[in-house]
Amino acid sequence: MLILTRVLSFVGCRVPQHPSLSVSYLSMCPCLRAPKRRSPYSSVDSERYSSLVKSVMSTRVSSQTPETLQAEDEHVFGPVVKAQAPSSRPERRAPRTLHPFLNCGDVLETEEPESGPPTRILLNRGQGRSSVPSVTRILQQTQSPEQIFYLERWKRRMILELGEEGFREYNQNLFRQGKYFHSVLEELLESGETWKNKDPSETHKYPPEVQGYMESISHILEDVSAVRAIESTVKHDSLNYLGVADCVARFRGVLCVIDWKTSEKPKPFLSNTYDNPVQVAAYAGALNNDGNYKYQVENGLIVVAYKDGSPGHAHQLNAELMLENWNSWLLRLEKFTEQRLGDASSTFPEKRQEV
Repeated sequence: MLILTRVLSFVGCRVPQHPSLSVSYLSMCPCLRAPKRRSPYSSVDSERYSSLVKSVMSTRVSSQTPETLQAEDEHVFGPVVKAQAPSSRPERRAPRTLHPFLNCGDVLETEEPESGPPTRILLNRGQGRSSVPSVTRILQQTQSPEQIFYLERWKRRMILELGEEGFREYNQNLFRQGKYFHSVLEELLESGETWKNKDPSETHKYPPEVQGYMESISHILEDVSAVRAIESTVKHDSLNYLGVADCVARFRGVLCVIDWKTSEKPKPFLSNTYDNPVQVAAYAGALNNDGNYKYQVENGLIVVAYKDGSPGHAHQLNAELMLENWNSWLLRLEKFTEQRLGDASSTFPEKRQEV
């Protein structure tokens, strides 16, 4: 009330000092009267508007039903094609023949201590083995149309940048670097040393790119122990394929088939490794059914090393993921077999005509 008194005295209105001051004194001051705001609806013809509303509300509802409306739409636009609702997960194909991933006749070794030098069975492409396809060959010849498209697009782009000869030299350098990296890695695993503990005078003798690869995975190698096989051939007699496993060892205590990969681009997720999980599952399935190996492997590991020395990535495949990729491998193997049979049947009439 004191504030109102001061405001009114400021604008020139005399307010009597009385404790029972009423609000009616404010309305007596002409200088505080605000002009009345004009309503935007004041110009509306109320009677006309009221009659319009009544006419709309009193109109009879259309006699058409949902069935007659649908019939009219079908006559104008054609019948409605009802598609099935998409499922939340795509349907996963299953192989026609489910070959076991593990050899049930062998005991799964988990606690037996490893001893002796790592197994190294060299690939023999001599007599009797030339007709057995490799894992790499099967995967290359059964790529999806999307994979083929992106690989061809990448190849054309590289040829435009480097030329035919430059692109050939680029691939040869990648192959040499990868081979050299694997040889240095094998030497390190067989000796039981770690890259960080090696004498700098020894590490500097390697090419810079190999030093980068080794530095990239040095932290991963610290968790690798009990190496049981290095660059060793595995063969699945029942499914008729073979491959060369990079390494079989324990990673953080778990026995794994390990595949070493080099990359110029980061691959932080397992999905970035494309067919590599299928490849590892194929190696493990062959090893589990190969009599040269007296143990079973349920897990896998893909290690990606980078040339610039940035920290590499280790992608683990547990038993469940290995089984999923094993089924994918069986599908690829079926596709490869069908392609070979198709090629053989298409060339058979020509050979018979030549005879």
